[in-house]
Amino acid sequence: MAQPELNLEKTGDESIRLILSGEWKLANSLPSSQVVEDLLSAGPEITRADFDAGGLTGWDSALLTFLLSVIDLCALKKVAVNSDGLPPGVKRLLALAAAVPEQQGARRGDIRVSFLARTGEAAIDFRNSLLELLAFIGETACSFVRLVTGRAKFRRADFVLILQECSVNALPIVSLISLLIGLILAFVGAIQLKMFGAQIYVADLVGIGMVRAMGAIMTGIIMAGRTGASFAATIGTMQVNEEIDALRTTGVSPIDFLVMPRLLALSLMMPLLTLYADLMGILGGFIVGVAGLDLSVREYYQETVKAVSLTNVWIGVFSGFVYGILVALTGCLRGMQCGRSASAVGDATTSAVVTGIVSIVVATAVITVICNILGI
Repeated sequence: MAQPELNLEKTGDESIRLILSGEWKLANSLPSSQVVEDLLSAGPEITRADFDAGGLTGWDSALLTFLLSVIDLCALKKVAVNSDGLPPGVKRLLALAAAVPEQQGARRGDIRVSFLARTGEAAIDFRNSLLELLAFIGETACSFVRLVTGRAKFRRADFVLILQECSVNALPIVSLISLLIGLILAFVGAIQLKMFGAQIYVADLVGIGMVRAMGAIMTGIIMAGRTGASFAATIGTMQVNEEIDALRTTGVSPIDFLVMPRLLALSLMMPLLTLYADLMGILGGFIVGVAGLDLSVREYYQETVKAVSLTNVWIGVFSGFVYGILVALTGCLRGMQCGRSASAVGDATTSAVVTGIVSIVVATAVITVICNILGI
């Protein structure tokens, strides 16, 4: 394959010839038009440029791009261009390009937006997002009413599959994280409690911490990163494939068919997963207490039973129920808001995880304040 070559030859005091040879294709290393610019800028003034493509063996759009840059350069330097030496096909394409002038303002320029303008746009986006959230919550509430009255339409088989995804399939990761959280709490507490000879109270620390808050919080975060992201990706992909539009066209509510089964499944399974996470966290503390602090199994068990009350258990279970609703709502909301491209699905998934975790943290703060006010 002959490499593209560009030779410049002076044919007079005020004229030059551009000799093109070889294969001018994108796959090859092409000469730069900078050589022509340097020649036009140096020495005596050039008023005419001729092309000679007799040695040209092949070309594609790379040649056209080079020629257009040279022609624009010559026009800027007020140099006349003679294209008679070019192949007929190249001359036709150049004539076609010259026949359609560049639209004014088509090229993107640097746009500087003031701070106030950016603040205003952010406020408008926040307002629109809030309105979309309220509309989605309202539609979900109406769908729940239709479900209670037996008018909601969704496939029971889909509900069973989602139920399995939110429960059995999540047990391994919930088990691992909860066990490690229990171990960490026990280790952190043991370092301080051993200074006072109060190692037995590690059982109180782990038991109350896991049952009242940490079990529900860690389970909610795990489900936000696992199940909430899955909800957003699934519904977002359906949005890209226009399946949701097809549901609306056939008279089926997407909220009934897609959102309500996921909301029910996750809100039902989260309290059970929270109880399981509590058990695994207490088991982690039990391992540290028995193996690392020389506590007997009976001592650790009795101290845990004495420390953990049903009030703490119900607070944790209620928190898990709330977190399940929040994770399902945020995942489905971001999926429904997904754009019509593949990258939009990724953005929706990321947004679902972030929004779910933030909502869990905010809900934890609210529940803690309420419990403090009620004295429980």
